[in-house]
Amino acid sequence: MPKPSAASARKSAPRSATRSATRSGPVRVAIVGTGFSGLGMAIRLKQAGVEDFVVLEKAADVGGTWRDNHYPGCACDVQSHLYSFSFEPNPGWSRMFSPQPEIWNYLRHCADKYGIRPHIRFNAEVTTAKWDEKASVWRLKTADGGQLSAKVLVSGMGGLSRPAYPEGIKGLEKFKGRSFHSQQWDHDYDLAGKRVAVIGTGASAIQFVPQIQKEVARLDLYQRTPPWIVPKPDRSIGAFEHRLFKSLPLSQRLFRGAIYWMLEARALGFTVSPRLMKLVQVEGVRHIHRHIKAPELRARLTPKYTIGCKRVLISDDYYPALAQPNVEVIDSGIREVRAHGIVGTDGKERAVDAIIYGTGFHATDPMPRGMLFGRDGVDLVDAWKDGPEAYKGTTVAGFPNLFILMGPNTGLGHNSMVYMIESQVKYVLDALRQMDAQGLRSVDVKPEVQAGFNSTLQKQLGHTIWNTGGCNSWYLHPSGKNTTLWPGFTFRFRRLVSRFDLASYTAQDERAAPAQGRRAKLAAGAA
Repeated sequence: MPKPSAASARKSAPRSATRSATRSGPVRVAIVGTGFSGLGMAIRLKQAGVEDFVVLEKAADVGGTWRDNHYPGCACDVQSHLYSFSFEPNPGWSRMFSPQPEIWNYLRHCADKYGIRPHIRFNAEVTTAKWDEKASVWRLKTADGGQLSAKVLVSGMGGLSRPAYPEGIKGLEKFKGRSFHSQQWDHDYDLAGKRVAVIGTGASAIQFVPQIQKEVARLDLYQRTPPWIVPKPDRSIGAFEHRLFKSLPLSQRLFRGAIYWMLEARALGFTVSPRLMKLVQVEGVRHIHRHIKAPELRARLTPKYTIGCKRVLISDDYYPALAQPNVEVIDSGIREVRAHGIVGTDGKERAVDAIIYGTGFHATDPMPRGMLFGRDGVDLVDAWKDGPEAYKGTTVAGFPNLFILMGPNTGLGHNSMVYMIESQVKYVLDALRQMDAQGLRSVDVKPEVQAGFNSTLQKQLGHTIWNTGGCNSWYLHPSGKNTTLWPGFTFRFRRLVSRFDLASYTAQDERAAPAQGRRAKLAAGAA
């Protein structure tokens, strides 16, 4: 595992986040969020000898999505030996696919081990971030009343941080029972013996439905489109493996590498030759037939699109739960919600004590309007009127010194997002290094460079299973563009962002006079 550099070790203890935030001058880097993206960025900054940064976190502890999602059965769907930082392997994972509490504890461990907590301002949700052209800094305001200036802003908010609720359902506001989204699970509400309606059949619902089915009196599952589900190759990790990985770290690195290449091979079906997904679909059909014996229910649970078009889910207990007598799968839609029940389009009213939304997140609209403003006061939402796009998924024209981790078109359907995050972090670090070496106040990707990159990207996406599989998924923006996924191998993305390409950016050096609008356009490597 890489150690902090000698330069970093010689640095004095990091200034507290509060002091950094309230000092007169701007902080070097402000990071938003403490999930894998934010913590990964912060740790790598410290390892590079950079101490002048602050991390802004909306909650009272670190963890991002693995802190916020704590519904019953919540777990990772990528093997944890790969879904973890490359520089901080954990030989003690209890299962191949670790449950939420373990992943959250892992992130808290990383924050403690690498000394990140003194840099964090908790309960400091960013409400606005505005680019100050004259000073070449970001001006940030937080919900706790704080204000902060930063030369560089790094967003680690992620694409699955804003819960989505169903739209167009009449009468939702009239419901008198308990209702909550899976991300905001109400653990104080006892579901035992209750009549529960679950709206949505996405990745979260696949995990919590089998857990609550065992205790509720009745479960009505409202399904718009059935997902493809394949068996989950999960198992407990025994004491021998724990000892082996701990005493011989190379063995765990080799195991991690084997998992990576096994998952990476799936990109062939998703992006190179979608016809290969028909072979995977055979296993999906077998999985349904293995657990669902009733022909009518089996037909309702069998998707009409090619596997892979929507997110492929893994579960061994979802179908068995739906086959139980206290579960009804309703795919005819909802006409209206009443005070104590839901009326389906079939005209039948079903009494309900609680509604749970398993309706996912605003993946194609990750930033709310009124939060982030670039040059000339342009709202990022307006800059993305045709859907989110960025250069290499990381920078956006008109928003200088802004770097987005897990940005547009960096999502995956086949491998670990942590691999993508670490790739982007390296790109940001090299950008900071070049800015320091060249004495640059700001870098802003050229609009024509961003446009060319995304034109090529969308052409590549046009041939993938996500665009040709015959479904309408959350991967697609209302404009029709796939603004979410990376259309290829992850190692190709890593090569693409291995070095910050300064020639693709308009750069302003420290000697330029911003009041006169003078900018120095520098080619990569120029003095």
